[in-house]
Amino acid sequence: MSLSRMEDMPLSHSSPQGTHRSSWKQWFLYSTIVTLLLLCSFSTLILTFLPLKTASEPCIAKFGPFPLKWQMTCPKLPCVNKTADEKLEILQNGLYLIYGQVAPNTTYKEPAPFEVRLCKNEDIIQALTKNSKIQNVGGTYELHAGDILELIYNSEHQVLKNNTYWGILLLANPQYNS
Repeated sequence: MSLSRMEDMPLSHSSPQGTHRSSWKQWFLYSTIVTLLLLCSFSTLILTFLPLKTASEPCIAKFGPFPLKWQMTCPKLPCVNKTADEKLEILQNGLYLIYGQVAPNTTYKEPAPFEVRLCKNEDIIQALTKNSKIQNVGGTYELHAGDILELIYNSEHQVLKNNTYWGILLLANPQYNS
């Protein structure tokens, strides 16, 4: 076969009339749908075999804005214990809602960058770095007895204490079937 004839040959073979090749886009769409269905099924199995029992008594702790101390409800079995200012120890395993508001001090001009960290056992679970607006902190977390929670500021003067607070609420306790 001469070189000139090879140059005239098409680079790809065309499919015969009437056949249809599936594209990678269809494959991606189908695999995404199957993955989502598997995730939904897996979530349903987890919720079926690990039921959560709603907390029978409210267990709430809140720090600030005024007074700048912990305010706690007192159920028969407390779910948290104050270990220091703005530090809590979890006493019961469960699903907790952590909530709060951080009001930055916009007049703060020191060299330390603005950063507020919500930590669990000294690991950061959320960090706020925008000092231009009031921000919400928290979320829903599975916590275990012995976990320590803390809200840390780079500098105490970075936040307006009269508009900054955080708290925790026990939502549910896991009930394991034996």
